[in-house]
Amino acid sequence: MTASDGLVVNWNDVPSRAVEFGPIAGHWSNLGEAAGTVDTGLRRIQIAPGKRSTPVHTHAAEEEVFFVLAGTGLSYQGESTYEVRQGDCLVHLPKAAAHTLIAGDDGLDVLAFSERRPPESAFLPRACVSWLGPTWVTAGEGPHPFAREAAVGELELGTLQPRPATIVNLEEIVPKSEGKGRFEHQSRDLGRAAGSRRVGLRHVRLEAGVQSWPLHCHTCEEEIFVVLEGAGVFLLGDEEYPLRAGDVVARPAGQGVAHAVRGGDGGLAYLAFGERNTGDVIWYPKSKKLFVRGLRVIFRVEPVGYWDGEA
Repeated sequence: MTASDGLVVNWNDVPSRAVEFGPIAGHWSNLGEAAGTVDTGLRRIQIAPGKRSTPVHTHAAEEEVFFVLAGTGLSYQGESTYEVRQGDCLVHLPKAAAHTLIAGDDGLDVLAFSERRPPESAFLPRACVSWLGPTWVTAGEGPHPFAREAAVGELELGTLQPRPATIVNLEEIVPKSEGKGRFEHQSRDLGRAAGSRRVGLRHVRLEAGVQSWPLHCHTCEEEIFVVLEGAGVFLLGDEEYPLRAGDVVARPAGQGVAHAVRGGDGGLAYLAFGERNTGDVIWYPKSKKLFVRGLRVIFRVEPVGYWDGEA
């Protein structure tokens, strides 16, 4: 199998759209949509030098995790400003301080991972209003929200502050050895280190021939894999798909086909983003085991046909 089969997409092959509204400027690529995500999202934002990624904003329900691929800049959070650089992981919890990113002179290249939580709203197309909780707002009229943000003017950045616990760098986290035998690998739990709650982000490094985990699939949790460097193979059932830097693979929940990652010559480093759902059950087809995530219980089962014992 090859990447042309559609499972693997490379970020260089995903079309980007230019976004430019005064101080907000850059190129956006919807990697999650291209890879086929359902319950989570992933965008690559290449912020132009000296420009902002988005309007200053906060989410009522969604948790966001950012990873800085390259460049330097600033994280603006609730009128405080912090330096960010390559390898940084930033977590923004729902209802936390309003935030945005500002690129330095060399620009800023980031991955934005998030949940996809339906908003509590209903759109009335004839009346051009939307219910928003117990009240309503005018919908689709006036300038674009980014344009309205640009019209407000420049941000007052103030002096740089010591970085909060919600910003950590990859090199600040001691790698942990996980797995056993041919599955042993190095992992850094970026998400937990930066305070994520409902989602997780790990940096995983595999040596040549090492497999991340036994083949498995999830009932509830969606996963996204992003290759940062090296080469390897994505295992899906009995098929193998080659991986290289920039490749993105999504595994929506409930697909019933087991997957894993294996390092190629020279090894492989990737990011693994996923949900934390206590109702998730993980199936390991090779060993016939089930792992009930919320109970921390693992047991072996013997699969049978639907009608076995019913006649």
